[in-house]
Amino acid sequence: MSTVTRRKFLGAAAGGTILAAIQPSALFADQAGANLLPKPSPGDGSSLMSALRNRKSTRSFSSRPLARQMLSDLLWAAFGVNRRDTGYRTAPSPMNSQEIEIYAATADGLFLYDPHIHQLVQLDKEDIRRFCGKQDFVADAPLNLIYVADFSRLGDRPDDRKLFYAAADTGFISQNVYLFCAASGLGTVVRDWIDRTALAEKMGLRKEQRIILAQTVGHPQ
Repeated sequence: MSTVTRRKFLGAAAGGTILAAIQPSALFADQAGANLLPKPSPGDGSSLMSALRNRKSTRSFSSRPLARQMLSDLLWAAFGVNRRDTGYRTAPSPMNSQEIEIYAATADGLFLYDPHIHQLVQLDKEDIRRFCGKQDFVADAPLNLIYVADFSRLGDRPDDRKLFYAAADTGFISQNVYLFCAASGLGTVVRDWIDRTALAEKMGLRKEQRIILAQTVGHPQ
């Protein structure tokens, strides 16, 4: 890349300009050794490539509950234990802190996912889905996952670092959910528009617990 092209590229990136209109062939035309990659493999219906191709956000859901086996598979894919000998999970975390907990809000109440026994522990029978987000679809969708970080598991690191780790780890987990949904014919969307104070009070969270994001899951409408 020439010096002039590089400056244009960095200047646009720094200013937040969308670079989609810049053709890669023009941007990297003078880069030595550049060559085109093969087109991405389409994959078959059950492959990761197929799930990535179909991954999207959905904001219109049927109220039909998820089948119990589907819910089981979804939670395991999100952050279940995939190595029983070590207790390691399907998503990474810093120093294996496993600080993210998954709460599930359904019409039947509030549950906490216990990945080590692979079970849902009911915490309350009240339907709190309406507190899980401010979009209209949240209260009627069959499942809202709430990602809660337990900062006490991250030691004595500064709060800004704890929040950074928790946000990154929630991203890994929520993407697992996205890919599972894409492969299983479900819809999902991850959300930040939440009254965290009201929801945390309804959930009975401790002061060291922080709501990071929520994610709605269900059958597309």
